[in-house]
Amino acid sequence: MTHRDFLIAGFLLVLLLNCCNARIHKLSLKNETRFVIHLNTFGFYANGTLDVNLLSLRLPKQWVDYNKYPVGFSLSKSRVTGVLTYTAEETETCPLSLSKSTNNEPLILFIIDVNKLSVNVRCLGDQDNHLTAKVKSDMLPAKDEGLRESLPAHAGNPNPGDDKIPENNKTNIGTKVNEEGQNTKKVKRLVESQQDKPKPALEVLRKGEETVFELGKTNQMTLALDNVNGSYNFSFHMMVGLVAEGLYNLNFHYCQNRLPGVDLPYSLNVEVTEKNPGGYLSAAEIPLSRLYICMAGIFFTAAMVWVYTLMKHRYSVFKIHWLMAALAFTKSISLVFHSINYHFINTEGHPIEGWAVMYYITHLLKGALLFITLALIGTGWAFVKYILSDKEKKIFMIVIPLQVLANVAYIIIESTEEGSSEYALWKEILFLVDLICCGAILFPVVWSIRHLQEASSTDGKAAMNLEKLKLFRHYYVMIVCYIYFTRIIVILLKVTMPFQWQWCYEFLVEVSTLIFFVLTGYKFRPASNNPYLQLPLDEEDVEMDEVVTESGALEGISKVKKTSNGRERQRESTL
Repeated sequence: MTHRDFLIAGFLLVLLLNCCNARIHKLSLKNETRFVIHLNTFGFYANGTLDVNLLSLRLPKQWVDYNKYPVGFSLSKSRVTGVLTYTAEETETCPLSLSKSTNNEPLILFIIDVNKLSVNVRCLGDQDNHLTAKVKSDMLPAKDEGLRESLPAHAGNPNPGDDKIPENNKTNIGTKVNEEGQNTKKVKRLVESQQDKPKPALEVLRKGEETVFELGKTNQMTLALDNVNGSYNFSFHMMVGLVAEGLYNLNFHYCQNRLPGVDLPYSLNVEVTEKNPGGYLSAAEIPLSRLYICMAGIFFTAAMVWVYTLMKHRYSVFKIHWLMAALAFTKSISLVFHSINYHFINTEGHPIEGWAVMYYITHLLKGALLFITLALIGTGWAFVKYILSDKEKKIFMIVIPLQVLANVAYIIIESTEEGSSEYALWKEILFLVDLICCGAILFPVVWSIRHLQEASSTDGKAAMNLEKLKLFRHYYVMIVCYIYFTRIIVILLKVTMPFQWQWCYEFLVEVSTLIFFVLTGYKFRPASNNPYLQLPLDEEDVEMDEVVTESGALEGISKVKKTSNGRERQRESTL
């Protein structure tokens, strides 16, 4: 990459971060036609909160039977990321039409009724969540003299009311106790105990106030829907209970667009804020800040050990060894900035732009250095040969731009809301480009293996070439295992893990990367007993060329060997 490319990449990062809101999500869609929009996935611990504020919803002007094709939100608990609680057969119909939960997992449906200006809430499955929202005014009882104005403190009501015992009850209590011969202090204590005794939670409050519903006990309710110049809006707040904690998917549904050939446009503007008791991170992301900083320390230690090895065996060091050291240090720095980025997301709800830009730049450099180093080692550059062939140069011309594209796609994904249409597109691009890069990186290794196989039977250096051939085969197997484990096995493990343990996915990826780095460094270490640096024993009557490999500083120097017939031959080695 040139200096200009880095400037363009940095400018792109700043632009992308301006629209990144992290765990405080703001999604604005115009002329959208998707029948389902996945807004977010978040892992809630007990007492975690979800705030959804539908700022604006504009529906198409064409007549729609909203009783048959409902519109609204679904909040469903899933066992793993991206897997909904309802089955495949149920997804063939609109989830807002479900009347029961097949697996007793919490499922809350918010069905918008534009005709009655209301939001019908339907609660399915076993749950103990608390929902706070403004109820529709005509759903309040006509007489509410006996209703309490608030809920007990444990129900999460921020405005406790004045719970007083009627005077006649106090008199009766006092009279009864006095008749039994009790003193005045006991009467006072009994009255106070009656006052402090929590009353049953009511489902509605007075008009104009928000209502707290205990879901599970209250399975159906009607919320207020406001209409301002054809734009509908409402909001709700939910606190997750101990029984219902888990991984939740929040989706928006426009069911009529499920019909073939129907693409009615609508506009949506929604704001979603999710929190756990410890901050804004999902349950699976809370340990990541500590994980990344610990792994950064381990990678930095490994890099220092590698530099010490290079200094100790400096007469056997090649340029690629220093490139491997630069990769290890860049990986460590990238993890440090990644940890800092997650720390600020957890405390502020969004990344700090300066730290986020530093993370994305180091992440971009790390990705490019990784594939460049792997490709150079795979071609045998500096160890076996010093000039890349034309087809190997083409691999670099393909892999490096693709790797830059993959990192840019990753940055865009990190900075884009899940509900946007671009999110799915760039996610597919990232997956495809990553697979292409991983596949392309194997070609140089295969070519080196083929070259060594041919050389072992033609140039007379069979012993050394066969040893190098064995190492290249081991290296090929290492790359295949690394790619297979980090792209397939780890993802399968993530799907089977409980929601609070899904951070282990990142842990396994980082540990496997560390093991891969250590094994690669061990096999290609600069040492006198490294098979790459061992020269074969020459027979007196055999003509053969030798490559000076004792010192990286002597790369490019030709060595002259006199053969048995008295002729001198020289092999020119160039960098």
